[in-house]
Amino acid sequence: MISEHSSSIPASSGPIILIGAGNMGGALLTGWLKNGVPGSSVVVVDPNPSEAMRQTIADAGASHLTGVPVGITAGVLFVAVKPQVMDAVLPPFKAILDAETVVVSIAAGKTIASLEKNLGPAATVRAMPNTPAMVGRGVTGAFANARVSERQRQLVQNLLKVSGPVEWVPEEADIDSVTAVSGSGPAYVFYLVECMAEAGRKLGLQADLAMRLARETVAGAGELLHQSPDDASRLRQNVTSPGGTTAAALGVLMAEDGMQPLFDAALEAARKRAQELAG
Repeated sequence: MISEHSSSIPASSGPIILIGAGNMGGALLTGWLKNGVPGSSVVVVDPNPSEAMRQTIADAGASHLTGVPVGITAGVLFVAVKPQVMDAVLPPFKAILDAETVVVSIAAGKTIASLEKNLGPAATVRAMPNTPAMVGRGVTGAFANARVSERQRQLVQNLLKVSGPVEWVPEEADIDSVTAVSGSGPAYVFYLVECMAEAGRKLGLQADLAMRLARETVAGAGELLHQSPDDASRLRQNVTSPGGTTAAALGVLMAEDGMQPLFDAALEAARKRAQELAG
């Protein structure tokens, strides 16, 4: 059980059972421990965690199991396994749920209906974090079904926000759009770095120099956006002198056939694929 006095995270009625301690599950576990959740209140179920994760679990005094816990009722069942293995992994965990358990899934494309097929009706939150959660700079979209109480919602909010802000959406279908914007979004930014570096190489810069310049520019711009009270549009305008070099480049990027229609098409393709995966 999580103690209200040892953490800013509200108490749950039983331990947190984390199924899967890979990149995302491990990032969340690390965040919980840093934010005062006692390791003794966490049970990690993973058949083959990394050596680093085994050490993290051991150092925190958390439990590590390779199968379903016996004699335990979960306060939170946190599902962080790959979507394609969920139907095989989840059914045995139904035995450790009760009316006070809240289920949280971060598996892309798996609906609450598909979770209930394996676990039965339960208070359930479907969440979509992104990979910057691994460095505490993620953002998560979340949807709670009608069985989730206000106390459970606050508990999940605090468990998720250790890796960054949490944005709640009113409809489960909105999670597919969240997936398209922020869930898949880091890859778009990484590709932007690749494109900028390649364009710089074509302008005559050494490839490694062009990559360093592009990488640091995007990382720095992201940090400025994070720290500044101004929105993205204002920050863009601040860097753009009339008739200058930035304005010349933006004339291409902001043209009618520039970046906006490309992103419209890209994000629609991502949302469509998320819908297909969800069935």
